[in-house]
Amino acid sequence: MIDLVTYIVRAIVDEPDAVEVGPGDRRGEPVIQVRVADADRGAVIGRQGRTIRAIETVLSAGRGRAPGLELVD
Repeated sequence: MIDLVTYIVRAIVDEPDAVEVGPGDRRGEPVIQVRVADADRGAVIGRQGRTIRAIETVLSAGRGRAPGLELVD
């Protein structure tokens, strides 16, 4: 899953070398944490969160229930 998220996020940002993806947890639930350059945060979030929700949809389609995504500073 982490490899897939890395591939997708690196494809949509301007600075792919700044992308860091790893496991984490939020309130006891597993998440995949994504770090990108400040200038690329908007590209990953998308308008009204559409891009990041689309990535979560792709992940959940691959597995019954995939961990959520968390864009961290």
